[in-house]
Amino acid sequence: MSLMLSEAREAPGLVAAALREDRALFEAIGAALRARAPAFVATVARGSSDHAATYAASLIGIAAGRAVATVSPSLVTRYGAALALGPALVLGLSQSGASPDLARTMAVARGSGALTVAIVNVAGSALAAEAEFVVPQRAGPERAVAATKSFVLTLVAVARLVAAWTGDAGLAAALPLLPGRLEAALACDWSGAVDLLVGRAGGVFVVARGPALGIAQEAALKLKETSHLSAEALSSAEIRHGPKAVLDGAFPVLAFGLADSGGDDTRALAAELLAEGVPVMLAGGDALPLPAPLHPLLDPIAAILAFYPFAEALARARGFDPDRPRGLRKVTETL
Repeated sequence: MSLMLSEAREAPGLVAAALREDRALFEAIGAALRARAPAFVATVARGSSDHAATYAASLIGIAAGRAVATVSPSLVTRYGAALALGPALVLGLSQSGASPDLARTMAVARGSGALTVAIVNVAGSALAAEAEFVVPQRAGPERAVAATKSFVLTLVAVARLVAAWTGDAGLAAALPLLPGRLEAALACDWSGAVDLLVGRAGGVFVVARGPALGIAQEAALKLKETSHLSAEALSSAEIRHGPKAVLDGAFPVLAFGLADSGGDDTRALAAELLAEGVPVMLAGGDALPLPAPLHPLLDPIAAILAFYPFAEALARARGFDPDRPRGLRKVTETL
């Protein structure tokens, strides 16, 4: 069994354990957020963690009513921008917390008076050292280059932060039930979709909308990393504004049609594309089943865990080792 698949299978148990920890920490962060009432939120992340930031943007916008902006660390490290982040919550996300550009951007944010929170898997990292609050992912050591369990644990930490901030009773009540949905996600059989992509040399669109968009971004990255496919994540709205023109019978689409209004739109797009002869794999359909819905803000977490075994199997079917993505390493440090 690959490290990638083995670590993905650890996620339900790790989530259950994490949910028993750090309650006082999340209460303190929630109290600080309510007291300081940030005008907006800025996220600082790269790679898979940036996709978790996309998920965070939806949750924060929907539940907390705050606009969320992605801050490119290059603004600070390459261009010396003096960012006015004082009125903001600045959320840094990273598995290793080691990249200098993330740490420097967080330092600038804190220096400008922002409320800073780092969600990291390495508590003693450079990024964590620059944050006012440090939330441990509690994913344990992750050796596979392609992140799985650390991504899932980051999403869970984001959901807990939002629940603590907003006092959303429904979200808080659903979180303890999430490990069971994650176990069900690992039992979902997506093997029938492997044949559609095993011989592909061209592109794939991965489509979703709302809280699932970050999941689509992460799925596209995994297809790049482990199967060396050119995969692009798009919202089901954005694809209609031009990218749809490249689709034909030779260009497949993976669509995440979850049980919310964004998923409704994605399923409608999938039906349109199928009628036009585009090969569509619909997560949430009969061929790519998902666990029963739990909560619209948590269902994307189960969806990405259902995807990981498929991605691992596809890589092997295409003749690649999912634990050795070409030209990549586990910790990437940029400036």
